[in-house]
Amino acid sequence: MRAFLKENRFLIIVICVFVLISGISIGYRINIEKHNKTYDIVADYNELQLMAEQTHKDVSYWLKQFRDKLNITKIGVSEESIMTLMEDTDMEVSGKTMDEVMKEADWKEKYPAEFIQGLTKHGYDSYDVLVQMDSKRAADFVLNAVKNRFDKDKYFAMDFGDSAYVVIDGNSKSALYSQPYKLANSKKGGFIERTDIVGSKIMYISLGLLPEKVEKVQALGLEIVPRTLCYGGYNGTKYGKAVIAEYNKYGIKPEYLIAGGEGVIGYDDGIKLAEKYIKDNHITIGLIENTTQLQNILQDGVEDIAKDTEYHAVRVFSVWNYIQYRYKFYGYEGAEEIENTLFRAITERNIRVIYFKPIKENQDLFTYVTDMKVYEKMFTNLDKRLAAHNFTYGTASVMKYHQVSYLLKILTSFGCVAAAVLLLSAFLPLRKKAKMILGGLGVIGALGASYVIPNSFVLLLSFSSAVIFACLAITLFTRVSQELRDTLNPDTPVVKLITLSALTLAACVMVSLMGGIMTASPLSSTSYMLEIDIFRGVKMAQLLPIVYFAIAYLAYFGFGEKKKNAGILEFHDIKDMMNTSIKIWMIILGAIIGGVGYYYIARTGHESSVEVSSLEMIFRNYLEDMLVARPRNKEFLFAFPAIMLMVYTSVRRFKLWPVLFGLCGVIGMTSVNNTFMHIRTPLYLGLFRTGYSLIFGIIMGIVGILVFEIAHRIYVKWVGPFLSSYADQEEAGN
Repeated sequence: MRAFLKENRFLIIVICVFVLISGISIGYRINIEKHNKTYDIVADYNELQLMAEQTHKDVSYWLKQFRDKLNITKIGVSEESIMTLMEDTDMEVSGKTMDEVMKEADWKEKYPAEFIQGLTKHGYDSYDVLVQMDSKRAADFVLNAVKNRFDKDKYFAMDFGDSAYVVIDGNSKSALYSQPYKLANSKKGGFIERTDIVGSKIMYISLGLLPEKVEKVQALGLEIVPRTLCYGGYNGTKYGKAVIAEYNKYGIKPEYLIAGGEGVIGYDDGIKLAEKYIKDNHITIGLIENTTQLQNILQDGVEDIAKDTEYHAVRVFSVWNYIQYRYKFYGYEGAEEIENTLFRAITERNIRVIYFKPIKENQDLFTYVTDMKVYEKMFTNLDKRLAAHNFTYGTASVMKYHQVSYLLKILTSFGCVAAAVLLLSAFLPLRKKAKMILGGLGVIGALGASYVIPNSFVLLLSFSSAVIFACLAITLFTRVSQELRDTLNPDTPVVKLITLSALTLAACVMVSLMGGIMTASPLSSTSYMLEIDIFRGVKMAQLLPIVYFAIAYLAYFGFGEKKKNAGILEFHDIKDMMNTSIKIWMIILGAIIGGVGYYYIARTGHESSVEVSSLEMIFRNYLEDMLVARPRNKEFLFAFPAIMLMVYTSVRRFKLWPVLFGLCGVIGMTSVNNTFMHIRTPLYLGLFRTGYSLIFGIIMGIVGILVFEIAHRIYVKWVGPFLSSYADQEEAGN
């Protein structure tokens, strides 16, 4: 090992220098994260209203409860649509698609002749929506909204005083369809596929705020965060201006703009209207996190405005219905799991606004939890836990704008090139001249890529850093295991082996941690911290080092008989492996390893099809509650101890075990890098997480080595002699 380090000391110095340089970006990011420590909560009015109905109280009661006992002073109020007027208010409003209306043969007879005559002249089709209002109050609300928000050629309306009718033009894009189904074709035989129109987006377009809702919220001194649902084709400048005019009418100057529907107001004519309103009123735009907790919901204009305002934006976590149901979840007595969910959102994913909806019973998924003590306990505990991370409750803090400089990215790429050359030197017989040529070609390639593909270059650089440094760490524990096997006696004291294996693990984690810094550095811009942009290739970055381990193991341990030239991948190593006889136990072992590998890769990421068990979640939550950051189970319970056991079993000359433990150890090295691929997660959490994993991993590794040592001694003292004696008796009997 010393000879290798001496031979490559220049490359190692270069790598260390460029890792330190990349730390400049890391320092900027840590400072930004340090000052982004205020979160806010917005409660949803509609859900509170449903909660009020179940308790036979007015919604004002619950608004006051949330204000006085939970200190929630911002209320999200959605504008009304045809659908909400029908279902959630006492207004005499009904709406149907013309497709549904026209299915009745006598439908024209059900409406005033004058209206039918005017509608016929205007024109209609199956995609249009017919809205009927049977009171002056309803007619005034709907007709005024339609006239103020839609262009004249998009609707036909007629007011009869106590009743009114309006048909809003639709099209195939605005229609909502059923799932495809098959019908028997009576004429030609076989089946034909059909879809039916079951609704229209027009039914969900926001038409305005109900005055009585606004009055109830403002009477209690609460701030309104309006929610406007906009849909393409009906969201032009006229629509946007009408929305803003209504905000001004009620004196609403929202702290946050959390867009609804498909985009920001006025998007059909671009983002200028919404952007000007946001800038003029110093509003923070909200980026709503996806249900999968990966990136943000794609809404037209939201990210464009965020970029134009130098990311004067906050990430918003909506308490989706599946979160609402986590009451008495995982065996908890109350809302602990919802509290855990909110805690993780704020601390780990840069969420700064919680869009809160009341808790629901897990049994029927409908009944609201109305005991305020449950909410008080949850938010008190949440505030206490967040305070330990220096978070405070108030107006959501906005992340300071930061863009990693081009020069810093280029310098980081030079460090990555040096690491790649060092990696090749670890298993190929490269001379000094060859290393210089490879390094020069790598530098030229990096400069060319930064010019030709500047956007992809950053992602490619981070991906390469993650893979290369993980492979360097793998090379380190493989080489150390091989060299200790060749230099130490098989009966080396276990205390010495524990010390050497722990030092090896610590060194490998440090190398992988350097890779984590190199991975995170070029991506530490505001757009990545807000998860508008994300790291690509997480699963591939986990998979490639596993493949590389086979190369490293063959280069240092060989296959079959003892390796002659350790540290060089030779043709006969591959030839011996390819020519080996396949035995049943190898097939079984391969299937087990393949299954474990699939499980590991499948669990990586947020859209995993593999669910975490309740027991594991409770264990995770316990660690999360007790420590600054929860260490990864796969690191300290599995992968890190495996590296120590590879060193131990190599020195003890155990067959097969070193390659198995080495393969398991690969997961730990890739996992450390994976921690820093999630740019939205504050860096201090990643550092604490890795530190805890190392400490606990060493403890578990010591336990594992002692268990193996005891089992080995039992085998040597009793089992081995017994088997030998039994074999001798069998041979004598024959």
